[in-house]
Amino acid sequence: MSSNLAANLAATAAANPDKPAVKLDDIVFNYQLLNDASARVASMLKSKGLKPGDRVGLMLPNVPHFPVAYYGILRAGGVVVPMNVLLKGREVSFYLKDSGAKILFAWHDFLDAAQAGADEAGAEIINVKPGEIEGEIFKFDPDPEIVEKSPEDTAVILYTSGTTGTPKGAELTHGNLQSNIDTVLSMFEITTDDVVLGALPLFHSFGQTCSMNSCIKAGGCLTLLPRFDAAKALEMFGRDNVTIFMGVPTMYGAMLHDPSRENAKLDTLRMAVSGGASLPVELMRAFEEAFGCIILEGYGLSETSPVASFNQPDKPRKPGSIGTPIPGVQMKVVDEDGNELPPGEVGEIVIKGPNVMKGYWNRPDATAEVMRDGWFHTGDMAKVDEDGYFFIVDRKKDMIIRGGYNVYPREIEEVLYEHPAVREAAVIGVPHDELGEEVAAVVALKEGAEVDADSLRDFVKEQVAAYKYPRYIHFVDELPKGPTGKILKREIKIPEKAPEA
Repeated sequence: MSSNLAANLAATAAANPDKPAVKLDDIVFNYQLLNDASARVASMLKSKGLKPGDRVGLMLPNVPHFPVAYYGILRAGGVVVPMNVLLKGREVSFYLKDSGAKILFAWHDFLDAAQAGADEAGAEIINVKPGEIEGEIFKFDPDPEIVEKSPEDTAVILYTSGTTGTPKGAELTHGNLQSNIDTVLSMFEITTDDVVLGALPLFHSFGQTCSMNSCIKAGGCLTLLPRFDAAKALEMFGRDNVTIFMGVPTMYGAMLHDPSRENAKLDTLRMAVSGGASLPVELMRAFEEAFGCIILEGYGLSETSPVASFNQPDKPRKPGSIGTPIPGVQMKVVDEDGNELPPGEVGEIVIKGPNVMKGYWNRPDATAEVMRDGWFHTGDMAKVDEDGYFFIVDRKKDMIIRGGYNVYPREIEEVLYEHPAVREAAVIGVPHDELGEEVAAVVALKEGAEVDADSLRDFVKEQVAAYKYPRYIHFVDELPKGPTGKILKREIKIPEKAPEA
């Protein structure tokens, strides 16, 4: 059997053609239709000159068209470049130019930004508008071929970033993703009887691997929620007889505190999975008591496909812990010199296993920086206990996690520096009760220059996705610096918790 991930869909369609595969409210695609539509997309892409290894952008929300396009790209031998639908034109352009993608599937509601970015990058847009795109796809006969792929061939380029500026594309191979899918299926015991609530964005590694790819290989049903709303999610539990929910901590908090929870039908829910950010222990306990269902918390990164460790169903759980490494994966805590530290001591998590990316797309230096001595260096600080359970302590990197979305300060700082009034800027995360962290900017203005917080916020808001712009802007005369002139973020003091804006 081919290592191409698209073969998973074809196998399930052959075994269970009439079973519901994905649904969005009243719209249901069974496995035969999903497989057939993806084979037509493969034909369409080949007619446009797509060759094996070519990259294709995918800028779609959680709708059935996402897996249709995703598996169609893979089936034709292409590489999927998933993109957040909230990206603005300059960001779209960067993703397309950096990956070399010449085709972009874009959802009609976000066409303006997608078109602006595609025009800048010289890429072709495929406008995915329900009621119209189907006619375009069905002009093509389904391509029976699934292009042969080896486990080492790149399947997906997921863009991520650290503190070094522009995003980097993590190359995840068919083998990387397949290994993670198989582990998820084994740990969660997903079967054809399961209904998975797809609230996690499919363009993100968590939603893509754990929700979509795992569910489709198992032959379960993925019921989609394009934009998370707690009341809607609670309604879907009963309407669709949901058995598995996967989400980030903010989703759990929202459902727990939603008034409609009292009347929600939750008796089919058998498992909940949390990742993306640390789950507060009190939230875990309160949710489990109210919903009568345990939450299994895990840990991973885009570079690890994403799952690396989990509180596994057949082992004792430790609240506050990210669990133990998944089967086949090694994790340890090391000091600055790469020496493994004893239990209880804080160091950096490093990972080795079949889930670890091939490297960063066209970034050999960045790849060499994180892949040392055969181990992927995560930048996350943790300690491990005597039983081998890992506990995240802090992040070495400056990354902000806002409501489960990663915000990279350097990217926002670059935009702030483009404003004619800004002399210096630093972006940091500040605590937020619901989102975990909020984005804050500390700014020093040029002498004689004037700009108010609202104007500066709007300036940034126009150029980055809605979850990234700083809700809080604090003006200072001078930012703290070290001897070399580097801004010392750890010494920045924010006078109060970030307000809503």
